[in-house]
Amino acid sequence: MEERRDADTIEIDLLELMSVLLGQVWLILGVGLFVALTAFAVSRYLVIPTYESTTKIYILNKNENTTVTYTDVQLGSQLTKDYRELIGSRYVLEEVIQNLGLDLEYVQLQKKVSVSTPEDTRVIYITVEDKDPVVAMNIANSVREAASRHIENVMDIDAVNVVETANMPTEKASPSCMRWTMIGGLLGCLAVCAIILIRYLLDDTIKSSEDVEKYLGLSTLALIPVQDDETDKAKRRKRQKASVKKERRA
Repeated sequence: MEERRDADTIEIDLLELMSVLLGQVWLILGVGLFVALTAFAVSRYLVIPTYESTTKIYILNKNENTTVTYTDVQLGSQLTKDYRELIGSRYVLEEVIQNLGLDLEYVQLQKKVSVSTPEDTRVIYITVEDKDPVVAMNIANSVREAASRHIENVMDIDAVNVVETANMPTEKASPSCMRWTMIGGLLGCLAVCAIILIRYLLDDTIKSSEDVEKYLGLSTLALIPVQDDETDKAKRRKRQKASVKKERRA
């Protein structure tokens, strides 16, 4: 049983694998560079860019007492989750679609709108993503106006203050050419390394006397060198014989 287990066991030398990869380092770098340039070209010229426009609002309950306590701030932070639901509600988004005359469904517009709140603040960020920067800005402002009225009616808020109107995006939000290039180069290098290692591990041919001793457990008695001149002469003889046979057939 021990002999069978030893026969079924395959030893993998990590240093040997590293040497195999180092021997093909120029191939790996070349393919990685090619894939990186391809990913850069695709992200730069083929993929349609998207733009993001953000508007900010601030919501604070007005009490008879003008001072704001820490409890009020905590309560307002907890209510921001409710504000997010109201901003992304069907009522608000369908009003935006009707006001701007958008050729979109409610679900499609909902995917374009995202609401976030920085930690320990009560400022609400409304971000809209679209392929047209002007459309993204108009949608963000329209969502802010419709959401402000909806929040005042539902939550009984006195006022929703505008911290910042939506901006006109001048730079694309995605895709990132740098990120695509780095990921493409890394994936290209990893793919070539995987192919080289798989071909090396599946190749069980004997190439040297060391392989004979390693895999067969036999010691080589002698080596017969093969000169290039002899191999060239053998090839010429085969060609001459083949040409003679063709002439005889003709």
